[in-house]
Amino acid sequence: MIQSSTAQESNSQPDAISPRSAAVQEEDGQWLMAAKNYASTRFSGLDEINAMNVKDLKVAYTFSTGVNRGQEAAPIVAGGTMYVVTPFPNYLYALDLTKPGAPPKWKFEPNPDPSAQGIACCDVVNRGAAYADGRVFFNTLDSQTIAVDAETGKELWRVQLGDINKGETMTMAPLLVKGKVIVGNSGGEYGVRGWIAALDATTGTTVWKAFSTGPDAEVLIGPDFKPFYAMDQGKDLGVTTWPPNAWEQGGGNVWGWISYDPELNLIYYGTGNPGPWNADLRPGDNKWTAGIFARDADTGQARWFYQWSPHDLYDHDGVNENILLNMQWDGKARKLLVRPERNGHLYVMDRATGEVLSADPFHAITGTLGVDLKTGRLRYNPEKEPKVGRVVRDICPAAPGAKDWNPSAFSPRTGLLYLPHINICMDVEATEANYIAGTPYVGMEVRMKAGPGGHRGEFSAWDIAARKEAWTINEKFPVWSGALVTAGDVVFYGTLDGWFKALDARSGELLWQFKTSSGIIGQPVAYRGPDGKQYVAVLSGVGGWSGAIVAGDLDPRDATAALGFVNAVPDLKQATTPGGTLYVFALP
Repeated sequence: MIQSSTAQESNSQPDAISPRSAAVQEEDGQWLMAAKNYASTRFSGLDEINAMNVKDLKVAYTFSTGVNRGQEAAPIVAGGTMYVVTPFPNYLYALDLTKPGAPPKWKFEPNPDPSAQGIACCDVVNRGAAYADGRVFFNTLDSQTIAVDAETGKELWRVQLGDINKGETMTMAPLLVKGKVIVGNSGGEYGVRGWIAALDATTGTTVWKAFSTGPDAEVLIGPDFKPFYAMDQGKDLGVTTWPPNAWEQGGGNVWGWISYDPELNLIYYGTGNPGPWNADLRPGDNKWTAGIFARDADTGQARWFYQWSPHDLYDHDGVNENILLNMQWDGKARKLLVRPERNGHLYVMDRATGEVLSADPFHAITGTLGVDLKTGRLRYNPEKEPKVGRVVRDICPAAPGAKDWNPSAFSPRTGLLYLPHINICMDVEATEANYIAGTPYVGMEVRMKAGPGGHRGEFSAWDIAARKEAWTINEKFPVWSGALVTAGDVVFYGTLDGWFKALDARSGELLWQFKTSSGIIGQPVAYRGPDGKQYVAVLSGVGGWSGAIVAGDLDPRDATAALGFVNAVPDLKQATTPGGTLYVFALP
């Protein structure tokens, strides 16, 4: 059973000055949820593989998923079994780690509606499963949540939560909190109204559901809602900050990451971009999109909200990971939330109140001019505001942001946050957009391109206490994989052209790399096998928004394909091919 605690996670003692993670279980060698723990640190307390011996890593075994599309999922490990979810058609595999080569124990085929493939904006990906109480929970592209018996692969329940005829899909990894499965929807590019829901883990029945737009009653905003900033205070802002009825197609989808603080009993999650991209068609702040909610885990009632990008101009979904840390800030012990946001700012917040304590640029930014800490408001650069009939050039970061969904990792030993970056900018022209259910609702022509320096990706370490970058590695292509850091002071990530890399977590020195069969956009994990050894696993298979040119076999001459991403990576087809393989590594 997934239980919460504030126990510390490392086998070794961290530096005395290092911040510590909240909501982290003792290291038991398992990896039960995509983010590893409720604090979303993606830190493994295992240290058998370390900076001295990682150079000796070898392939322990591989497994073909049988689906050659974008593999974004984190493998899940519970006891002697690994669980892997594929992109559409969303097969769920159980691999027996107690046997040589980890052969399949069973395969569950959910048979989602094939027409869901045609409305997934950015490949038919899935970000993984979650395990609790002998059950595995996952979502399908056609908006179903399913519970499966972890031992037998037998279906226990399934619920249909969205309507693909409206453009609604589901790609996120569930989170299990206090007997509830928390899930959200995708579809912002189709004018889908965003929501988050908590399902009873035993039956699948809905316990509560909160929308991201609309009247307070439907957003679950009541008397306990106390946002820190005036811009987020008022009645029914989910209606009044939109043109009449525009909130009904307003986006704010919940397709990214959720964290949980068991002491405050609050979940934290971000909301996606408002629809359409053309901001002229939706004057106002467009609550409650492109922001973050803190909600009571039992009732779903909102406690506070903060909007990263009021009246979002650039498709900067606010769905990234929220890392929960307890540390000294300005001489006071604070319960912090650290958030590397798509708009290029790294936010440090008080997670009890929603106050922004700092918001420092962590990458090249031209589209905005910083965050006013008094009002909390992001300041836009008027020279970069998209307009109908006018091409605006060199907006940085581009629509995928300085960092998209792909999660960072935090080490309590180093005090560093490890950030996968996207170094691309864009030229845009706003266009007219008309809402028709189940069809694209964008209103923007986009062409992306390499950012400053010409390299299109970076992997960097950020010193949270010092509020500055510690080191960075430039990559040829956007870095679209997640990060993993371990108590052995090794940080892992993958590249879009298929390299799986291990760096020294303190210096950034490249210690080891292995060329997989396809580009890596997955989330690496570490676990202790039944034999007592430490393993590191990652899915290889190019795709997602960044790799759509390969996974979807798109024409590199079409600069606007994949919502403009193809123009940034026209050479990716020469660097990698489609794939769908699990790689697992260990020391000899």
